[in-house]
Amino acid sequence: MTPAPSGPTHRRQLGAELRRLRTAVGLTTEQVAAELKCSHTRVSRIETAKGRVAVKPADIRAMCKLYGVTDERQIDMLLDMLTNAQQRGWWESYERALPSGLDTLAALESDARAERTWEPLIPHGLLQTEDYARAVIQANPNNRYSDVDDMVAFRVERQKLLTRGNDPLEFWEILDEGVLHRPVGGTAVMRAQLQHLVTMAEAPNITIQVMPTSKGAHPGLDGAFSVLEFESDDPVVYVESPAGNLYMQKKHDVRRFVSTFDLLRAMALAPDESTALLRRTAEEIMQ
Repeated sequence: MTPAPSGPTHRRQLGAELRRLRTAVGLTTEQVAAELKCSHTRVSRIETAKGRVAVKPADIRAMCKLYGVTDERQIDMLLDMLTNAQQRGWWESYERALPSGLDTLAALESDARAERTWEPLIPHGLLQTEDYARAVIQANPNNRYSDVDDMVAFRVERQKLLTRGNDPLEFWEILDEGVLHRPVGGTAVMRAQLQHLVTMAEAPNITIQVMPTSKGAHPGLDGAFSVLEFESDDPVVYVESPAGNLYMQKKHDVRRFVSTFDLLRAMALAPDESTALLRRTAEEIMQ
């Protein structure tokens, strides 16, 4: 059974519909803000579903009146979307322990149809074993020791997206070959991680490629990124860095990262060759 859309999905759908209604009558967000006696930023955040904006049924009715929407069925549909948008996501129980912005990634992944990712340093969190994830999290001095267990549990919970019902997340990862030789957590943990990657690569919804170090300079040297694709919403690019998490939706930004991923995919080893390399490296560690 396909999971029902989460609150963030409904927030984006509600925002997109309100934006459509506004543009249909030729109003700007500034004009709407003036009529509703609120800030332009608030209207923009409602439409883009960014930030935490408390939206009340009265706000929806006021916007509908301003946009000339009189059909009660349409108004009720928008109010239902608002109710659904206010539902809590599973990740919210971990918010106290999570770095800023990571809850947004969990929400996006939960709603996504597919995720394409380039990882030059470590495997993506969705493909990490519990022991490997713990070693990575503990190595970050910014993570509090008391939060490590919750952060590991959060990462393990996210991984259920890859096996959910009849609609698992389509996942494509390109790894730098150097990742295979960085003994995170020690020999045993690293061997188990490589074996896990081999197992995951056999799943029909998961593709793993390895970028050989022999390729030298390539388009992925600027750092890791993920492209998340949705059934009905525009793609979102996620970029993580020590300076913070960045989410991009502008079409020219998304196209740039999609093009980079396509170039990396063309340069990397084929999936079968990559799996064979992962298996050989795991066996070498065992010797």
